[in-house]
Amino acid sequence: MKYYDKNEVAPVPPMGWNSYDYYNTMVNEEQVRANAEYMAKNLKKYGWEYVVIDIQWSDPAAGSRNKNGIQYIPFSCFCVDEYSRQIPAPNRFPSSAGGKGFKPLADYIHSLGLKFGIHIMRGIPRFAAHDHMAIKTHDGSAVTADMVANPYSLSRWNPDMYGVDANSPYAQDYYDSVFELYAQWGVDFVKVDDICNTNMYPQNPYSAEKEVEMIATAIQNSGRGMVLSLSPGPALIEKAHHYENYANMWRITDDFWDDWKFLKAMFERCEVWQKHTGNGNWPDCDMLPMNRLGWGWADPDAPEESKGWSCKFTKEETRTMITLWCIFRAPLMIGTDLPQLDDFNLSLLTNEEIIAMNKCPNQARQLSPSLAGEKIVAWYNYIGPGEDGQNHAYYAFFNITDEDQTLTFNAKAEDPDDGSAPAKPLIRDLWEHKDLGDSVKLVLPPHSCKAFRV
Repeated sequence: MKYYDKNEVAPVPPMGWNSYDYYNTMVNEEQVRANAEYMAKNLKKYGWEYVVIDIQWSDPAAGSRNKNGIQYIPFSCFCVDEYSRQIPAPNRFPSSAGGKGFKPLADYIHSLGLKFGIHIMRGIPRFAAHDHMAIKTHDGSAVTADMVANPYSLSRWNPDMYGVDANSPYAQDYYDSVFELYAQWGVDFVKVDDICNTNMYPQNPYSAEKEVEMIATAIQNSGRGMVLSLSPGPALIEKAHHYENYANMWRITDDFWDDWKFLKAMFERCEVWQKHTGNGNWPDCDMLPMNRLGWGWADPDAPEESKGWSCKFTKEETRTMITLWCIFRAPLMIGTDLPQLDDFNLSLLTNEEIIAMNKCPNQARQLSPSLAGEKIVAWYNYIGPGEDGQNHAYYAFFNITDEDQTLTFNAKAEDPDDGSAPAKPLIRDLWEHKDLGDSVKLVLPPHSCKAFRV
């Protein structure tokens, strides 16, 4: 059963910015507004629209943990309302003071023509259960957090929450109350963590399956369409049907960072998930780490110029990452501080011909190695007939080896076996914005790619 029209809230892969890769747990309202303003001015016209605040936004102590190398403070008492629901820490998000929550910030982001998103951990705050704090119920019954918490359902890496016991008669009430609050705030996108793969329990990595269903139901009951994104990965291919029924996005990888070994591994992950994209379903390759990263991992008292690092991907590897995400039709979430983007990285994010691959209405697929050779990975996506009456398609070629590889591509000779080959092909280089004729022969440097529209 599908709980809401997922294709309506995410008809194409969502595109936006997420605070985590640069700010870690430490982002504040001023920084979010600055990134939103940059997006509205420089990226919105290319399709970028979501501004997503990642983990620990309710914790007023964010920042102090880094002095001791601690990302998540054990036994933390973060900000909650009278119904055990997380609310923004007002010292970090001043506009939330006085019970306003994220509504003022969401209103501002909406005024820029953008959409607003937040991260949450699945479950209910542990300290709310320990202190028998109230939750909101549909019938006004006096129910406390310990009555819906499952103390045996934990996150391996974050100490904030207990899972919600799906067998509790008021479990759905708790999630309904949470998403009722988010609807009041104007939330458009919710990333739920420790739920796509509950890696605390390797014998049952999808142990929060019922919580996924409760959250999807709560979104429906809230009366506001919200993109539902599940993290972390790797998602379980045998649970594909469940993800497709209840979510819009699900992570097919654990946290993705700027290391070639992670990018190379993504080709296999995309091949596994290539038949599960479309109709509001978008397997998620995680954020796009680029430009500057990791400011929020530094000691807060360190000199500002020493905080963070420059992305370790080469320019070719960054192009390869964006090309793969786009032809596979993965969600595109930028992981950096947008106001610091250099000209090169900005040019990658504003290439309309590359971004158009991400919006193609058809599923892409990895082609047989026979097309480009054993050492070049080839992807293909049929576009359909164009104004010229001919069929059009995308091809992307990736050199995933550490040596130069020669690519020979004759568009007239290649037929992907679905009858879509154009009669008079013209190869268009999407990165170089050049027409190349009906065949090309060129050298692909290590870890580089080419993307063509034929």
